[in-house]
Amino acid sequence: MNHTEQRKRLRAVFAGPKCLSPASVYDPLSARIAESVGYEIGMLAGSVASSTTLAAPDLIVLTLTEFASQVRRIMRASRLSLIVDADHGYGNALNVMRTVEELEHAGVSALSIEDTALPLRFAQAEGVDELISLEEMVGKLKAAVAARRDPATMILGRTAALKVEGTEGAVKRAKAFATTGVDAIFLVGVESADQVKAVCDAAKLPVMVGSAPASIRREDFAAAGTRVLLQGHQPLPAAVKALKEVYTHLYGGGAPADLKDRIASAREMDTLIGSETYRKWQRDYLR
Repeated sequence: MNHTEQRKRLRAVFAGPKCLSPASVYDPLSARIAESVGYEIGMLAGSVASSTTLAAPDLIVLTLTEFASQVRRIMRASRLSLIVDADHGYGNALNVMRTVEELEHAGVSALSIEDTALPLRFAQAEGVDELISLEEMVGKLKAAVAARRDPATMILGRTAALKVEGTEGAVKRAKAFATTGVDAIFLVGVESADQVKAVCDAAKLPVMVGSAPASIRREDFAAAGTRVLLQGHQPLPAAVKALKEVYTHLYGGGAPADLKDRIASAREMDTLIGSETYRKWQRDYLR
């Protein structure tokens, strides 16, 4: 499956009637694991990439080069249709064009550009989201659409307006985003399915939703126009917890044999890293 086919598979999800959730992945191995259990769609968030690449918080200290390199490694190892959070596009509209070029070349199926003012400006109130002007965001999205080379690549306009300007502001922004040629709207700060429906009806585009109250049923999201629903990024902290427990056990003098039931078997590891394929290549090309 090539990148265009992966992108068309994701487009079919956004064009369909169901609401699906992607696997939160962060490196080639996690992507392989997600794929092995049946996932066809993956998500690499900017916060997750910053944590795993730099061991740093989500403060836009990760560079585009580092992010694209991680995407490229993930796509080389998996066939997932990968959605990525490209934050603010790493700068102005021209930087957004470069972001699209790099991430598309790396193999993403979809990328989102958001309207939050990033990085934090000097003396900005902590925990308070600020939005760039609607005019600037429209320009950035137009630039993103113009920069893509494969028409199957999806561009998502992400807005935090629900948290800053309420439903009315989110609807206004989504309608404007739709005029740029983007393929979907990415909403964060959702509190009800009615908010999603209002945005979807106004923009006439499918919606991807970030974290939302657990009280909202998936069926209600689907009926409102949500086609992709994020569920957080639990795999990374799960891996962190497992690693810390193993390191603590071994550092404290625990026997490696005691970990047998808590770690993947050699057979599982061989399958995930493609050992048999490499053994075949060794036989074919090193003998």
